[in-house]
Amino acid sequence: MNQSTPQTTTPVRAEFRIDGRRLSYVDFGGPGRPLIALHGHMSEGASFARVAAALAPEWRVIAPDQRGHGESDRAPDYSREGYVADVVALLDHLGLDRAVVMGHSLGGINAYQLAARHPERVSAFVNVDAPVRLGLDGGPDPLAFVLALPYEAPTREAMIEGMGHFAPFFTDALRENPDGSWRLPFHPEDIHESEQSNRGDHWADWTASTCPALLIRAAEGGVISAEDARAMVERRPGTHLVELRTDHFVYAADPEGVAAAVAGFLRSAALAG
Repeated sequence: MNQSTPQTTTPVRAEFRIDGRRLSYVDFGGPGRPLIALHGHMSEGASFARVAAALAPEWRVIAPDQRGHGESDRAPDYSREGYVADVVALLDHLGLDRAVVMGHSLGGINAYQLAARHPERVSAFVNVDAPVRLGLDGGPDPLAFVLALPYEAPTREAMIEGMGHFAPFFTDALRENPDGSWRLPFHPEDIHESEQSNRGDHWADWTASTCPALLIRAAEGGVISAEDARAMVERRPGTHLVELRTDHFVYAADPEGVAAAVAGFLRSAALAG
């Protein structure tokens, strides 16, 4: 990773069709090896901009807007299988037999499940604060609040007013529709369904793959306990652990720390090809 010379490659947005849906992605460009970056719930591919800049020029980050997020179309379901199939379709569209895959939260689960179910397509993966056990204690859905958000409104001001105290978190991401109305870059009902599909015990998927892996744990307010992080490393050979002193939104709060951890891990992994 070049620490002294900023990268000036202009990101390019592109798209392709899968099962009649548009899947949009941001290609941050450059001469480096491809790295697929998968965002979490209520985010989008462009959110990896600072990490992508820090990883260049060794790595060319390509970040899709996952189904139902950003510029990608809504999907008929938000199943585990559906998310994984979308990443496979992206790899096929890009002409990549295999790639490094990095994911945060929802994207982290998608990354390690892709490695488990399609090991020939993943040379290594990075899990950024995505657990292997979700909702097993019967606790409340942490994303249930989205159901109270308006999806769209006649004006931007009305959208902001309708979001109430959640407005600061989503105002910058609002989209204007062709008719002049405004909307969220995701549908609240889709997010709720997607989070429900995340819940469960994913240990089998976590331990199924054998490629090199990096687990980045958010040590201050993340969703993986220190005990679970140790177990994830112990139960999956070839897994390295890095802890960053930030909250769950690791790559937004400490993009340089994430990029340094990822770059160091990928160098040490000595990936073939």
